[in-house]
Amino acid sequence: MSIPPVAPQCGQQAKPLQPHASLKIVIVGHVDHGKSSLIGRLFHDTGSLPEGKLEAIRAMSERRGMPFEWAFLMDALQAERDQGITIDVSHIHFRTPVREYVLIDAPGHREFLKNMVTGAAQADAAVLVVDAREGMQEQTKRHSYLLHLLGIRQVIVAINKMDLVSLAQNRFQKLSKDVRHYLSELGLDLQHTQIIPVSARDGDNIVTRSIRMDWYEGPTLAESLDGIQQPVSVLEMPLRFPVQDVYKFDERRIVAGRIETGQIRVGDTLMFSPSNKTARVASIEAWNARIQPVAARAGQSIGITLDEQLFIERGEVASLVANPPTLSNVFRGRLFWLGHAPLKVGNRYKMKLCTAEYTVEVQEIERIIDVNDLGMRESQEVERNAVAEVVLRARGLIALDPFDYNMLTGRFVLVEDYDIVGGGLISMEGYADQRPTGIKSSNIFMVEHRVPESDRWRMNGHRGGILWMTGLSGAGKSTLAFSLEHYLFQRGYQVSVLDGDNVRHGLCSDLGFSPEDRVENIRRVGHAAVLFARAGFLVITAFISPYRADRDRVRMLAPGLFHEIFIEADLETCEQRDPKGLYAKARRGEIDEFTGVSAPYEPPKLAELQVDTMAHSIEECLAKLTDYVSRTFVVTK
Repeated sequence: MSIPPVAPQCGQQAKPLQPHASLKIVIVGHVDHGKSSLIGRLFHDTGSLPEGKLEAIRAMSERRGMPFEWAFLMDALQAERDQGITIDVSHIHFRTPVREYVLIDAPGHREFLKNMVTGAAQADAAVLVVDAREGMQEQTKRHSYLLHLLGIRQVIVAINKMDLVSLAQNRFQKLSKDVRHYLSELGLDLQHTQIIPVSARDGDNIVTRSIRMDWYEGPTLAESLDGIQQPVSVLEMPLRFPVQDVYKFDERRIVAGRIETGQIRVGDTLMFSPSNKTARVASIEAWNARIQPVAARAGQSIGITLDEQLFIERGEVASLVANPPTLSNVFRGRLFWLGHAPLKVGNRYKMKLCTAEYTVEVQEIERIIDVNDLGMRESQEVERNAVAEVVLRARGLIALDPFDYNMLTGRFVLVEDYDIVGGGLISMEGYADQRPTGIKSSNIFMVEHRVPESDRWRMNGHRGGILWMTGLSGAGKSTLAFSLEHYLFQRGYQVSVLDGDNVRHGLCSDLGFSPEDRVENIRRVGHAAVLFARAGFLVITAFISPYRADRDRVRMLAPGLFHEIFIEADLETCEQRDPKGLYAKARRGEIDEFTGVSAPYEPPKLAELQVDTMAHSIEECLAKLTDYVSRTFVVTK
């Protein structure tokens, strides 16, 4: 086999690397579909192989009397070389002119799914490898579903071994159709899912564009990797500081742990959950430091002292008072079962969540998901390697986050006899936050509806939900909201608009525009929108809702129903439009706390949909919204 010289690195203009900008990419797929070979070729063609590694792989292949094998770069274990499969998870670094990467090679064999889940749980995005001859196999679909289960939404599909199907365009097109159909059923955004025909063995479309497949005009694998969006920084997420232990040192009680997300500063007032105790950070401790730090950030393991002596235990989660985790003794879990014995209703397991351990009971197995056709069936037990949606209940309150809100603190594992038997994601859909909210009324009780949401959806012909439009005044929120309402109503949708001006004539007429009143305004509207959505309506809201934290709090009320829509227009454009003359008044000082002028606007980081009213007409924007609704709120039979 001839090995070409190192190819130029991607056709894009080099950009300066940003601090902490490396992306973690997991490579998954069915066994023998060429994952490790693809990685080896990618490293060679980007010039990332360590000196002498290529010669070592060639010598290794010759000693075994085998053709040159790129997979040996990643398959470090002797057993892997002998059997030709990947057993463990391997991590290896490389870079393009755009940024740095950590590639995670995950096992494809059914017997090593636990290792695959371990690797994928660390990733920001994924490359799914599919053999051009064999197509989508059961394990391919299982891995795809696990990516969905773990919350990985950015996926690149590499149709590998195109050289073994004569580089046929029609074969690639058929496989692309199959892949797109399956991924769309999972709810992935196919507009950002690139499918690439490659030959890892010969280097076609890995880094350099294939001359032999000139019918393909899309990006190479390396270019597609460079196009992946950087995930939301853990520094921008709410503070989550799980307590590892409490030490008595000198006269100090030091609370130790690792900051998972957010930042912490001396003087911050912390709330510890689930105990609901509060105290102020008196100091942040560091070993042998000449000057003690005054702040710490996500990823750091630290110790803190408090301004009062609280009894804090391992497993409690420290947060800022304004944004604590949810407290509940029951939640839904999207679960992948790894135990040899089946999971059954009534079984009890030890659940590990961050540093905490709880005993939980399987209250209900809601459905088993067939990863082949994504069909669902009812069952009283979950067999090994199956995916299920279950309800878990504990005796006491658990401090948790829905996975959609915080990926790092929304994952859990189940343990039986010291062995990990399952892992999953937390959902609070249908269950309320049980944290005390200071309700002033007495003699009131929560009641449950006797009509399930699914029955309402079937009756209406569409799912209920909230389309939360946010953007500056003048961006076009109300125009689009009422146009969308009219369009959907004409087509039989149960739909209604909650508009910012309208609710301030009634529901929120007692509120002004101070930061505190803005928070309360969105809290009231959020609860009203959730009530409508759970009644089966499609609720469209048109509010500036300038603070990201406020929108996140509404999302947490019903994560499965909330869809954030960013109506984008810059300040200059909105001032030029100024349909109500508000910007002019704000510039003259006649309106205090006006968003964009004298008050801040925090745009969404990961909105479900972004509509640019500067670049597109109202008709084009409305078409984008209606397309999103028709794809997202369809009722599956």
